[in-house]
Amino acid sequence: MKLPSKSKPYIIPEYSLTGDLLSFLTCNLQYRYQNKGTLPPSKPVQRWFGEFIHGVMEEAYLEWDYKKTSFPWDWIDDIRPIEEQIDLRLQTRGLYPYDEDLFFSMSNHPEIEYLNEHDHKKLASARAEKAINIWGKHLFPLIDSSEHLIKGVRPMPNYDEHKSRSNYYGINGVVDVLTSMKINDLEQSNLDNFNNEIIAFLKKDPNFQKRIKEQDGEDYEIIIDYKGMKRPPTIVTNPKVEDKWETHKQQILTYSWLRSKQEDAKPIVAGIIFYLNELVPSKEDLVLIKEELKDELTDVGNEFEDDVKLIERWEEEDKAPELSDEFKISRSIRIINVDEEEQENALLMFDSVVDNIESSLIREMNGCKIQEAWKADSDERTCSACDFRTFCKNNSVKTKDIKIP
Repeated sequence: MKLPSKSKPYIIPEYSLTGDLLSFLTCNLQYRYQNKGTLPPSKPVQRWFGEFIHGVMEEAYLEWDYKKTSFPWDWIDDIRPIEEQIDLRLQTRGLYPYDEDLFFSMSNHPEIEYLNEHDHKKLASARAEKAINIWGKHLFPLIDSSEHLIKGVRPMPNYDEHKSRSNYYGINGVVDVLTSMKINDLEQSNLDNFNNEIIAFLKKDPNFQKRIKEQDGEDYEIIIDYKGMKRPPTIVTNPKVEDKWETHKQQILTYSWLRSKQEDAKPIVAGIIFYLNELVPSKEDLVLIKEELKDELTDVGNEFEDDVKLIERWEEEDKAPELSDEFKISRSIRIINVDEEEQENALLMFDSVVDNIESSLIREMNGCKIQEAWKADSDERTCSACDFRTFCKNNSVKTKDIKIP
């Protein structure tokens, strides 16, 4: 009897909204080396802090949910153990901030400044403490599901049975989920919860209020994401610079579609992004905020006249200005309302990114050289920090400016 030959394994390519979408849009070639070539960056500060702050917020929520520890949390007793746990967890995966001789700072001491852009652990610790003590007390009581894995499948764009690796691709992401039930319970309780900053921001958003009225009393959900970065500008003037403002919106809209495919999901009416660098801005952040306020490239700030004046008078060699909590809180939260038509556009954009990644992969598999199969076209700031800039043909930083020891 003739035995049938073993069929080829059927594999659906899987793409992450952060690890693939955002990385590829930053630089296609850098994405190829780091994500597909398993060549991790020598200084993965941005990735380290992004995963660090996600881990800290998740563990802090679980700790609060179990112990109901009242706020504010003490840095030494409550927050420092969580930071150490998450840092060790990242180290086992080979993720370090590159200045390993630095210790986490006593961020509850106001005399310590967090403006040295190389003091990554100090900045991370300060931002973690502020994120928990400023947003945790408002956010944690509203969370219904923490670090919820959401997955979905879409048809492969421009599928060709002779070329494409699969006729479908998968999308995955991780979010926190808030529910209307938790929001309503908090508002109607006998506790002094009307000072909840998140509910206050939602009430001030006319588009959100219109959206929940359309629900006509039905339960709804809000999805949450954290960003280890400052609030991006609303307008990008350099065509080589990624429009993170729009990309983050597309990400939330895609998250909302993924969540809607889960069996227990309720209608998703909005997403909230927390830009946690705004709580403790670095010197580099302050320089960018100053420029964006001056050129009217940001949507939050000019209504805070005193803070704007402090930033306008501030120079890089000066001590950080004492910005108000109201200014920092307002800049650190962004509400994105979910619209079905915009959601479909976001999915088409993700399809386009996947199509570009798959096309580049197939070109390389067919013998095309890496730098010809993958486009490298990013801004100078990204190129300056890239490990591959010395041999990249399309490097935005001129070769004569690169000092090779």
